[in-house]
Amino acid sequence: MHYYIKNNTIIYNFQKSLDFITKKGKAIYGHHFQLLNEDMPLIRKIFAYTIGDNENTIIQGLNPRKGLILCGPIGCGKTSLMKLMQLLLPIQQHYPIKACRDISFEFQKDGFDVIHRYSKRSFAITPGSKIPKTVCFDDLGAEQNLKHFGSECNVIAEILLSRYDLFISDNLITHITTNLDAADIEKMYGQRVRSRLREMVNLISFEEGAVDKRK
Repeated sequence: MHYYIKNNTIIYNFQKSLDFITKKGKAIYGHHFQLLNEDMPLIRKIFAYTIGDNENTIIQGLNPRKGLILCGPIGCGKTSLMKLMQLLLPIQQHYPIKACRDISFEFQKDGFDVIHRYSKRSFAITPGSKIPKTVCFDDLGAEQNLKHFGSECNVIAEILLSRYDLFISDNLITHITTNLDAADIEKMYGQRVRSRLREMVNLISFEEGAVDKRK
């Protein structure tokens, strides 16, 4: 077991957790899946953040109040890490991982309702207790600006701006994976989005020459 419970608190074992997600990774992605030693500093950051170890999250240079933006070249393992890390958590803490490309197609079909769909809270069954609706937007920058009945919209930019407002008011958490750097994000989504992302998310970057794990 990669964790045990003490005083109603889940205590995680780092090495056993790595073994657990490696096993899950092989089951999902194939027997070639592995966690590389050169990625361990980055994995430690994501691990501390994911399990809610705020002390070590801060030591790792991250703000536990913010989400994550995981950047790096194609095939370095961004999406797989975001999918696998949350398997360490109780299922009620899992969040959807939505491809930005799919969201742009949803806009083409459903229109501006899509912006509201990804820019709202969900509420707990218990009256008065709010649960942030965390979403991971996967592969930011891979989508296109599509039209809905002739109206073109940078739908991801609008969603991120709306979620920023809820981050400020209600600490709504947003995660992102992307191949883009900061300059690319500003070019594609505008200065306002780039500025707000600085407040909303912790930047975690793979090295520029990170191995393509798909090969």
